[in-house]
Amino acid sequence: MFPDRAKIWVAAGDGGNGAATFRREAHVPRGGPDGGDGGRGGSVYLHVDPGETALIEYRYKHHFRAESGGHGTRSKRHGKAGGDLDLAVPPGTAVLDDASGDLLADLVATGQRLMIARGGRGGLGNVHFATATHRTPYHAQKGEPGEERWVRLELRLIADVGLVGLPNAGKSTLLAALTAATPKIAAYPFTTLEPNLGVLDLAAADYADPRRPTVADVPGLIEGANSGAGLGHAFLRHVERTRVLVHVVDLSAPDPEADFAVIREELRLHDPRLLEKPTLVVGNKLDLPAAAAHLRAFLAGRHREGSDVVAVSGLLRDGVPELVAALRRLLPNAAALAEPPEPAGVVVHRFDSARDGFSVEREGDAFRIHGRRIERLAAQTDFTIDESAERFQRDLERMGIDRGLRRAGVEPGDLVRVGAVELEWQPEPWA
Repeated sequence: MFPDRAKIWVAAGDGGNGAATFRREAHVPRGGPDGGDGGRGGSVYLHVDPGETALIEYRYKHHFRAESGGHGTRSKRHGKAGGDLDLAVPPGTAVLDDASGDLLADLVATGQRLMIARGGRGGLGNVHFATATHRTPYHAQKGEPGEERWVRLELRLIADVGLVGLPNAGKSTLLAALTAATPKIAAYPFTTLEPNLGVLDLAAADYADPRRPTVADVPGLIEGANSGAGLGHAFLRHVERTRVLVHVVDLSAPDPEADFAVIREELRLHDPRLLEKPTLVVGNKLDLPAAAAHLRAFLAGRHREGSDVVAVSGLLRDGVPELVAALRRLLPNAAALAEPPEPAGVVVHRFDSARDGFSVEREGDAFRIHGRRIERLAAQTDFTIDESAERFQRDLERMGIDRGLRRAGVEPGDLVRVGAVELEWQPEPWA
Protein backbone atom coordinates (compact mmCIF):
# COMPACT_ATOMS: atom_id res chain seq x y z
CA MET A 1 0.00 0.00 0.00
CA PHE A 2 1.00 3.61 -0.54
CA PRO A 3 2.77 4.66 2.71
CA ASP A 4 0.93 7.91 3.41
CA ARG A 5 0.53 7.42 7.16
CA ALA A 6 3.01 6.64 9.91
CA LYS A 7 3.12 6.63 13.68
CA ILE A 8 6.55 7.19 15.19
CA TRP A 9 8.04 7.55 18.66
CA VAL A 10 10.65 10.26 19.02
CA ALA A 11 12.87 10.92 22.01
CA ALA A 12 15.23 13.85 22.38
CA GLY A 13 18.55 13.33 24.12
CA ASP A 14 18.91 13.79 27.87
CA GLY A 15 21.07 16.59 29.15
CA GLY A 16 24.39 15.60 30.69
CA ASN A 17 24.88 15.74 34.47
CA GLY A 18 26.76 18.59 36.05
CA ALA A 19 29.86 17.58 38.00
CA ALA A 20 30.32 17.99 41.77
CA THR A 21 34.12 18.11 41.93
CA PHE A 22 36.71 20.21 43.74
CA ARG A 23 40.02 21.59 42.61
CA ARG A 24 42.85 19.41 43.83
CA GLU A 25 46.21 20.97 43.04
CA ALA A 26 49.51 21.19 44.83
CA HIS A 27 50.05 24.46 46.71
CA VAL A 28 46.40 25.47 46.17
CA PRO A 29 44.67 24.90 49.51
CA ARG A 30 40.89 25.02 49.59
CA GLY A 31 40.76 25.16 45.79
CA GLY A 32 36.98 25.26 45.81
CA PRO A 33 34.40 23.72 43.47
CA ASP A 34 35.31 23.24 39.81
CA GLY A 35 32.57 20.98 38.44
CA GLY A 36 31.69 21.65 34.81
CA ASP A 37 28.20 21.73 33.29
CA GLY A 38 26.59 18.90 31.38
CA GLY A 39 26.02 19.27 27.66
CA ARG A 40 22.50 19.74 26.25
CA GLY A 41 20.76 16.78 24.68
CA GLY A 42 20.10 16.67 20.97
CA SER A 43 16.63 17.61 19.69
CA VAL A 44 14.54 15.80 17.09
CA TYR A 45 13.46 17.75 13.99
CA LEU A 46 11.30 17.08 10.96
CA HIS A 47 12.26 18.84 7.74
CA VAL A 48 10.62 18.97 4.33
CA ASP A 49 12.62 17.23 1.62
CA PRO A 50 11.16 17.68 -1.90
CA GLY A 51 12.94 14.47 -2.95
CA GLU A 52 10.64 12.45 -0.70
CA THR A 53 7.26 11.47 -2.12
CA ALA A 54 5.93 9.09 0.55
CA LEU A 55 6.47 8.12 4.19
CA ILE A 56 8.27 4.94 3.21
CA GLU A 57 11.19 5.67 5.57
CA TYR A 58 8.85 5.13 8.51
CA ARG A 59 7.14 1.98 7.27
CA TYR A 60 9.29 -0.42 9.27
CA LYS A 61 11.26 1.81 11.63
CA HIS A 62 9.15 3.60 14.23
CA HIS A 63 11.53 4.59 17.06
CA PHE A 64 13.99 7.45 16.83
CA ARG A 65 16.24 8.90 19.54
CA ALA A 66 18.63 11.83 19.45
CA GLU A 67 22.03 11.81 21.16
CA SER A 68 22.32 12.64 24.85
CA GLY A 69 24.68 15.32 26.13
CA GLY A 70 27.98 14.49 27.79
CA HIS A 71 28.55 14.88 31.54
CA GLY A 72 30.55 17.74 32.99
CA THR A 73 33.94 16.98 34.51
CA ARG A 74 36.46 18.60 36.81
CA SER A 75 38.38 21.76 35.98
CA LYS A 76 35.12 23.38 34.81
CA ARG A 77 35.08 21.28 31.64
CA HIS A 78 31.62 21.14 30.10
CA GLY A 79 30.10 18.05 28.54
CA LYS A 80 29.70 17.79 24.79
CA ALA A 81 26.30 18.72 23.34
CA GLY A 82 24.34 15.84 21.89
CA GLY A 83 23.80 15.76 18.13
CA ASP A 84 20.38 16.71 16.79
CA LEU A 85 18.38 14.18 14.79
CA ASP A 86 16.83 15.35 11.50
CA LEU A 87 14.07 13.26 9.92
CA ALA A 88 13.00 13.95 6.33
CA VAL A 89 9.33 14.07 5.31
CA PRO A 90 7.73 14.85 1.93
CA PRO A 91 5.98 18.16 1.23
CA GLY A 92 2.39 18.04 2.40
CA THR A 93 2.97 16.17 5.68
CA ALA A 94 0.67 16.98 8.58
CA VAL A 95 2.16 16.29 12.03
CA LEU A 96 -0.24 15.44 14.87
CA ASP A 97 0.31 14.63 18.53
CA ASP A 98 -0.87 11.04 18.92
CA ALA A 99 -2.10 11.44 22.50
CA SER A 100 -4.24 14.55 22.01
CA GLY A 101 -4.80 14.55 18.26
CA ASP A 102 -3.69 18.20 18.13
CA LEU A 103 -2.14 19.46 14.91
CA LEU A 104 1.49 20.38 15.57
CA ALA A 105 2.37 21.51 12.07
CA ASP A 106 1.42 21.30 8.43
CA LEU A 107 4.69 21.03 6.53
CA VAL A 108 4.32 22.24 2.95
CA ALA A 109 7.23 24.50 2.03
CA THR A 110 10.56 23.03 0.91
CA GLY A 111 13.15 23.38 3.66
CA GLN A 112 10.60 23.97 6.41
CA ARG A 113 11.82 22.55 9.75
CA LEU A 114 9.97 21.67 12.94
CA MET A 115 11.28 20.65 16.35
CA ILE A 116 9.04 17.87 17.65
CA ALA A 117 11.09 16.86 20.71
CA ARG A 118 13.34 19.28 22.60
CA GLY A 119 16.62 18.06 24.03
CA GLY A 120 17.12 18.25 27.78
CA ARG A 121 19.22 21.02 29.27
CA GLY A 122 22.53 20.07 30.76
CA GLY A 123 22.81 20.16 34.54
CA LEU A 124 24.86 22.88 36.21
CA GLY A 125 28.10 21.91 37.94
CA ASN A 126 28.68 22.69 41.59
CA VAL A 127 30.77 25.73 40.69
CA HIS A 128 27.46 27.58 40.17
CA PHE A 129 26.25 26.96 43.72
CA ALA A 130 29.14 28.32 45.72
CA THR A 131 28.31 31.38 47.84
CA ALA A 132 30.14 33.55 50.31
CA THR A 133 28.77 31.47 53.17
CA HIS A 134 28.77 28.07 51.46
CA ARG A 135 32.08 27.58 49.73
CA THR A 136 32.06 23.81 49.22
CA PRO A 137 28.73 22.84 47.68
CA TYR A 138 28.26 19.16 46.89
CA HIS A 139 25.10 19.97 44.99
CA ALA A 140 25.15 19.73 41.18
CA GLN A 141 22.21 19.32 38.86
CA LYS A 142 21.44 16.18 36.94
CA GLY A 143 20.72 16.59 33.26
CA GLU A 144 17.13 17.35 32.25
CA PRO A 145 15.44 14.42 30.49
CA GLY A 146 14.72 15.00 26.81
CA GLU A 147 11.14 15.22 25.60
CA GLU A 148 9.58 12.10 24.13
CA ARG A 149 6.26 11.58 22.41
CA TRP A 150 4.34 9.58 19.83
CA VAL A 151 3.41 11.57 16.73
CA ARG A 152 1.32 10.73 13.69
CA LEU A 153 2.42 11.72 10.21
CA GLU A 154 -0.22 12.06 7.51
CA LEU A 155 0.76 12.81 3.94
CA ARG A 156 -1.67 14.85 1.87
CA LEU A 157 -0.40 14.84 -1.68
CA ILE A 158 0.43 18.21 -3.18
CA ALA A 159 -0.99 17.90 -6.71
CA ASP A 160 -2.30 20.55 -9.06
CA VAL A 161 -5.12 18.39 -10.43
CA GLY A 162 -6.98 15.68 -8.54
CA LEU A 163 -9.04 13.00 -10.33
CA VAL A 164 -11.98 11.81 -8.21
CA GLY A 165 -14.89 9.52 -8.92
CA LEU A 166 -16.48 6.17 -8.19
CA PRO A 167 -14.49 2.95 -8.61
CA ASN A 168 -14.07 1.92 -12.26
CA ALA A 169 -15.02 5.40 -13.54
CA GLY A 170 -11.90 5.38 -15.71
CA LYS A 171 -9.65 7.71 -13.71
CA SER A 172 -6.49 5.65 -14.23
CA THR A 173 -7.16 5.38 -17.96
CA LEU A 174 -7.63 9.15 -18.07
CA LEU A 175 -4.38 9.70 -16.13
CA ALA A 176 -2.54 7.55 -18.67
CA ALA A 177 -4.12 9.55 -21.52
CA LEU A 178 -3.10 12.89 -20.00
CA THR A 179 0.40 12.05 -18.75
CA ALA A 180 3.20 9.56 -19.13
CA ALA A 181 2.06 7.72 -16.00
CA THR A 182 1.47 3.97 -16.35
CA PRO A 183 -1.00 3.03 -13.59
CA LYS A 184 -2.46 -0.46 -13.37
CA ILE A 185 -5.66 -0.51 -15.43
CA ALA A 186 -8.33 -3.22 -15.38
CA ALA A 187 -12.07 -3.50 -16.00
CA TYR A 188 -13.07 -4.11 -12.40
CA PRO A 189 -13.65 -1.82 -9.40
CA PHE A 190 -10.84 -1.01 -6.95
CA THR A 191 -8.05 -1.71 -9.41
CA THR A 192 -6.35 1.42 -8.03
CA LEU A 193 -5.42 0.87 -4.39
CA GLU A 194 -3.04 3.79 -3.99
CA PRO A 195 -2.74 7.29 -5.49
CA ASN A 196 -0.89 7.58 -8.79
CA LEU A 197 0.87 10.74 -9.91
CA GLY A 198 1.65 11.98 -13.38
CA VAL A 199 2.85 15.23 -14.98
CA LEU A 200 0.81 16.93 -17.70
CA ASP A 201 3.07 18.71 -20.20
CA LEU A 202 0.96 21.61 -21.46
CA ALA A 203 3.69 22.55 -23.96
CA ALA A 204 2.50 19.60 -26.06
CA ALA A 205 -0.75 21.50 -26.67
CA ASP A 206 0.89 24.93 -26.94
CA TYR A 207 4.68 25.20 -27.18
CA ALA A 208 4.49 28.66 -25.56
CA ASP A 209 2.89 27.22 -22.39
CA PRO A 210 5.67 26.29 -19.91
CA ARG A 211 3.34 24.86 -17.26
CA ARG A 212 3.75 21.22 -16.17
CA PRO A 213 1.05 20.55 -13.55
CA THR A 214 0.96 17.34 -11.55
CA VAL A 215 -2.12 15.12 -11.77
CA ALA A 216 -3.17 12.71 -8.99
CA ASP A 217 -5.46 9.74 -9.55
CA VAL A 218 -7.16 9.20 -6.18
CA PRO A 219 -8.49 5.67 -5.49
CA GLY A 220 -12.22 5.24 -6.08
CA LEU A 221 -14.63 6.63 -3.52
CA ILE A 222 -17.93 5.02 -2.55
CA GLU A 223 -20.92 6.18 -0.59
CA GLY A 224 -19.90 6.58 3.06
CA ALA A 225 -16.26 7.25 2.15
CA ASN A 226 -16.08 10.23 4.52
CA SER A 227 -16.81 7.95 7.48
CA GLY A 228 -14.38 5.23 6.48
CA ALA A 229 -16.25 3.07 3.95
CA GLY A 230 -14.12 1.55 1.20
CA LEU A 231 -10.84 3.34 0.60
CA GLY A 232 -12.23 6.85 0.96
CA HIS A 233 -11.30 7.41 4.60
CA ALA A 234 -7.65 6.76 3.76
CA PHE A 235 -7.47 8.84 0.58
CA LEU A 236 -10.03 11.66 0.73
CA ARG A 237 -7.45 13.90 2.37
CA HIS A 238 -5.30 13.70 -0.78
CA VAL A 239 -7.72 15.98 -2.65
CA GLU A 240 -7.54 18.70 0.01
CA ARG A 241 -4.47 20.43 -1.47
CA THR A 242 -5.34 20.17 -5.17
CA ARG A 243 -5.90 23.37 -7.15
CA VAL A 244 -8.44 21.81 -9.51
CA LEU A 245 -10.75 18.82 -9.08
CA VAL A 246 -11.61 16.69 -12.09
CA HIS A 247 -14.77 14.75 -11.29
CA VAL A 248 -14.81 11.67 -13.53
CA VAL A 249 -18.22 10.03 -14.16
CA ASP A 250 -18.81 6.76 -16.00
CA LEU A 251 -21.51 7.64 -18.56
CA SER A 252 -22.08 3.95 -19.29
CA ALA A 253 -23.21 3.28 -15.70
CA PRO A 254 -26.93 2.65 -15.04
CA ASP A 255 -27.42 6.08 -13.43
CA PRO A 256 -24.56 8.59 -14.03
CA GLU A 257 -26.58 11.40 -12.41
CA ALA A 258 -26.84 9.48 -9.11
CA ASP A 259 -23.13 8.55 -9.28
CA PHE A 260 -22.24 12.21 -9.73
CA ALA A 261 -24.37 13.18 -6.70
CA VAL A 262 -22.73 10.50 -4.49
CA ILE A 263 -19.23 11.87 -4.99
CA ARG A 264 -20.33 15.48 -4.52
CA GLU A 265 -21.95 14.56 -1.22
CA GLU A 266 -18.89 12.65 0.02
CA LEU A 267 -16.67 15.64 -0.78
CA ARG A 268 -19.07 17.94 1.07
CA LEU A 269 -19.18 15.71 4.14
CA HIS A 270 -15.39 15.41 4.25
CA ASP A 271 -14.79 19.16 3.86
CA PRO A 272 -17.35 21.61 2.43
CA ARG A 273 -14.51 23.75 1.10
CA LEU A 274 -13.78 21.07 -1.49
CA LEU A 275 -16.94 22.06 -3.33
CA GLU A 276 -15.57 25.60 -3.66
CA LYS A 277 -12.50 24.46 -5.59
CA PRO A 278 -12.45 24.94 -9.38
CA THR A 279 -14.04 21.73 -10.67
CA LEU A 280 -14.20 20.19 -14.12
CA VAL A 281 -16.74 17.40 -14.69
CA VAL A 282 -15.64 14.72 -17.16
CA GLY A 283 -18.14 12.29 -18.64
CA ASN A 284 -16.06 9.24 -19.54
CA LYS A 285 -16.35 6.02 -21.60
CA LEU A 286 -17.98 7.52 -24.70
CA ASP A 287 -16.67 4.46 -26.56
CA LEU A 288 -19.39 2.32 -24.89
CA PRO A 289 -22.90 2.24 -26.42
CA ALA A 290 -24.67 2.82 -23.09
CA ALA A 291 -22.83 6.15 -22.66
CA ALA A 292 -24.48 7.71 -25.71
CA ALA A 293 -27.94 7.14 -24.21
CA HIS A 294 -27.00 9.10 -21.07
CA LEU A 295 -24.82 11.81 -22.62
CA ARG A 296 -27.47 14.40 -23.57
CA ALA A 297 -29.28 14.32 -20.18
CA PHE A 298 -25.99 14.41 -18.23
CA LEU A 299 -24.63 17.38 -20.17
CA ALA A 300 -27.94 19.24 -19.76
CA GLY A 301 -27.85 18.70 -15.98
CA ARG A 302 -24.33 20.10 -15.67
CA HIS A 303 -25.12 23.11 -17.86
CA ARG A 304 -28.12 23.94 -15.65
CA GLU A 305 -25.78 23.94 -12.64
CA GLY A 306 -23.26 26.10 -14.47
CA SER A 307 -20.56 23.42 -14.22
CA ASP A 308 -17.72 23.06 -16.72
CA VAL A 309 -18.11 19.67 -18.40
CA VAL A 310 -16.22 17.70 -21.05
CA ALA A 311 -17.17 14.34 -22.60
CA VAL A 312 -14.30 11.98 -23.44
CA SER A 313 -13.25 8.43 -24.09
CA GLY A 314 -10.14 7.88 -22.02
CA LEU A 315 -9.56 4.55 -23.76
CA LEU A 316 -9.69 5.92 -27.33
CA ARG A 317 -8.44 9.37 -26.24
CA ASP A 318 -11.39 11.06 -27.94
CA GLY A 319 -12.07 14.46 -26.35
CA VAL A 320 -8.71 14.52 -24.52
CA PRO A 321 -7.51 17.66 -26.36
CA GLU A 322 -10.72 19.43 -25.24
CA LEU A 323 -10.05 18.22 -21.68
CA VAL A 324 -6.49 19.58 -21.78
CA ALA A 325 -7.77 22.92 -23.09
CA ALA A 326 -10.29 23.12 -20.24
CA LEU A 327 -7.55 22.40 -17.67
CA ARG A 328 -5.36 25.09 -19.19
CA ARG A 329 -8.14 27.61 -18.56
CA LEU A 330 -8.72 26.51 -14.96
CA LEU A 331 -5.10 26.25 -13.83
CA PRO A 332 -3.21 29.34 -12.57
CA ASN A 333 -0.26 30.85 -14.39
CA ALA A 334 3.27 29.46 -14.25
CA ALA A 335 4.35 31.73 -11.39
CA ALA A 336 1.45 30.57 -9.20
CA LEU A 337 2.07 26.92 -10.12
CA ALA A 338 5.64 27.28 -8.84
CA GLU A 339 4.28 27.95 -5.35
CA PRO A 340 2.60 25.33 -3.12
CA PRO A 341 -1.17 24.98 -3.74
CA GLU A 342 -1.71 26.18 -0.16
CA PRO A 343 0.07 28.93 1.78
CA ALA A 344 3.42 27.98 3.29
CA GLY A 345 3.06 25.36 5.99
CA VAL A 346 1.95 26.34 9.43
CA VAL A 347 3.48 25.50 12.79
CA VAL A 348 1.02 25.66 15.68
CA HIS A 349 2.33 27.34 18.83
CA ARG A 350 0.33 26.72 22.00
CA PHE A 351 0.66 28.66 25.24
CA ASP A 352 1.67 26.38 28.10
CA SER A 353 -0.30 27.65 31.09
CA ALA A 354 1.47 25.22 33.45
CA ARG A 355 4.99 26.34 32.55
CA ASP A 356 5.67 28.26 35.79
CA GLY A 357 2.52 27.44 37.77
CA PHE A 358 1.61 24.19 39.48
CA SER A 359 -1.35 22.11 40.59
CA VAL A 360 -1.81 19.37 43.18
CA GLU A 361 -4.26 16.51 42.80
CA ARG A 362 -5.02 13.14 44.33
CA GLU A 363 -3.69 10.12 42.43
CA GLY A 364 -5.00 7.00 44.12
CA ASP A 365 -3.33 6.79 47.52
CA ALA A 366 -0.74 9.44 46.59
CA PHE A 367 -0.54 13.10 45.57
CA ARG A 368 0.61 14.31 42.15
CA ILE A 369 2.26 17.70 41.56
CA HIS A 370 1.89 19.04 38.01
CA GLY A 371 3.97 21.91 36.61
CA ARG A 372 6.74 22.17 34.04
CA ARG A 373 9.15 24.04 36.28
CA ILE A 374 8.81 21.85 39.39
CA GLU A 375 8.91 18.66 37.31
CA ARG A 376 12.14 19.84 35.71
CA LEU A 377 13.65 20.66 39.12
CA ALA A 378 12.71 17.20 40.42
CA ALA A 379 14.23 15.48 37.41
CA GLN A 380 17.48 17.43 37.88
CA THR A 381 17.79 16.73 41.62
CA ASP A 382 19.92 13.88 43.00
CA PHE A 383 17.96 12.93 46.13
CA THR A 384 20.78 10.66 47.37
CA ILE A 385 22.70 13.83 48.28
CA ASP A 386 21.28 15.49 51.40
CA GLU A 387 22.28 18.96 50.24
CA SER A 388 20.40 18.51 46.96
CA ALA A 389 17.29 17.12 48.71
CA GLU A 390 17.25 20.07 51.13
CA ARG A 391 17.61 22.49 48.24
CA PHE A 392 14.59 20.90 46.54
CA GLN A 393 12.60 21.31 49.77
CA ARG A 394 13.43 25.01 49.79
CA ASP A 395 12.31 25.26 46.15
CA LEU A 396 8.95 23.76 47.16
CA GLU A 397 8.51 26.33 49.91
CA ARG A 398 9.61 29.23 47.71
CA MET A 399 7.15 28.26 44.95
CA GLY A 400 4.26 27.77 47.40
CA ILE A 401 3.93 24.06 46.60
CA ASP A 402 4.52 23.12 50.24
CA ARG A 403 1.39 25.07 51.25
CA GLY A 404 -0.54 23.62 48.31
CA LEU A 405 0.21 20.07 49.46
CA ARG A 406 -0.89 20.87 53.01
CA ARG A 407 -4.15 22.37 51.75
CA ALA A 408 -4.71 19.22 49.70
CA GLY A 409 -4.50 17.17 52.91
CA VAL A 410 -1.05 15.59 52.69
CA GLU A 411 0.08 13.75 55.85
CA PRO A 412 3.53 12.54 56.97
CA GLY A 413 4.35 9.28 55.20
CA ASP A 414 2.14 10.00 52.15
CA LEU A 415 3.63 9.46 48.69
CA VAL A 416 4.08 12.53 46.51
CA ARG A 417 4.87 12.17 42.80
CA VAL A 418 6.57 14.83 40.68
CA GLY A 419 7.15 13.72 37.10
CA ALA A 420 8.94 10.37 37.30
CA VAL A 421 10.09 11.02 40.90
CA GLU A 422 8.26 9.49 43.88
CA LEU A 423 8.95 10.88 47.36
CA GLU A 424 7.68 10.26 50.87
CA TRP A 425 6.29 13.38 52.51
CA GLN A 426 7.94 14.42 55.76
CA PRO A 427 7.43 17.78 57.45
CA GLU A 428 11.16 18.43 56.83
CA PRO A 429 13.32 17.53 55.08
CA TRP A 430 12.08 15.19 52.37
CA ALA A 431 12.97 11.50 52.38
